[in-house]
Amino acid sequence: MQIFLDSASLDEIRLAEAWGWIDGVTTNPTLVAAAGKNYDELLREIISATKGPVSAEVIATDKNGMLAQARFLSQLGKQVVVKLPCTTEGLAATRVLSQEKIKTNVTLIFSLSQGLLAAKAGATYCSPFVGRLEDQAPQQGEELLSHLRTAYDDYHFQTKIIAASMRHLAHFESAVGIGVDAVTAPLHILEKLSKHHLTDLGLQKFLDDWHRANLKFPN
Repeated sequence: MQIFLDSASLDEIRLAEAWGWIDGVTTNPTLVAAAGKNYDELLREIISATKGPVSAEVIATDKNGMLAQARFLSQLGKQVVVKLPCTTEGLAATRVLSQEKIKTNVTLIFSLSQGLLAAKAGATYCSPFVGRLEDQAPQQGEELLSHLRTAYDDYHFQTKIIAASMRHLAHFESAVGIGVDAVTAPLHILEKLSKHHLTDLGLQKFLDDWHRANLKFPN
């Protein structure tokens, strides 16, 4: 399973990369706007900072505009995965880009039917928004992931599911349990993945016992 950092902050990306288990980066217009840099300049820096896929979103809302922007983004590097919204125009553009062998990520997915259409359009990834959906109705985000997993397996779709809009650690662990292909989450959630209070207690006991015995680690 892939774990992506959802960020356009170079400081966050470099920090996460140093952990050694981040598989790539996802961005969106809101995150890019907060970074305060020219889009192409920022993307080139992000591509240089990570070895994995980098999802970069188009801004146009019509098919032809999306195609022009997608082709520009894809030329910035082989790591680029073009994000397109799950709209009629976005799905039409996704189909063309799929035929051109340009990797795509259909985003803002909130229903099983949207996820089905993204796969039929040939998307490389689809991004169901778990947290944002559950803001409207509890448990629906988890149900959507489960239904998408079943449908993709039943129909042998190759599109990978990225669980997005992670609000807390429970969202992440539910997505893993369902068997999604990837999860993307902000830094403050990914920082929690390796933490558990029993780990801290256990480590402290090991150290206390070691020092109580007055042991020395060999040089």
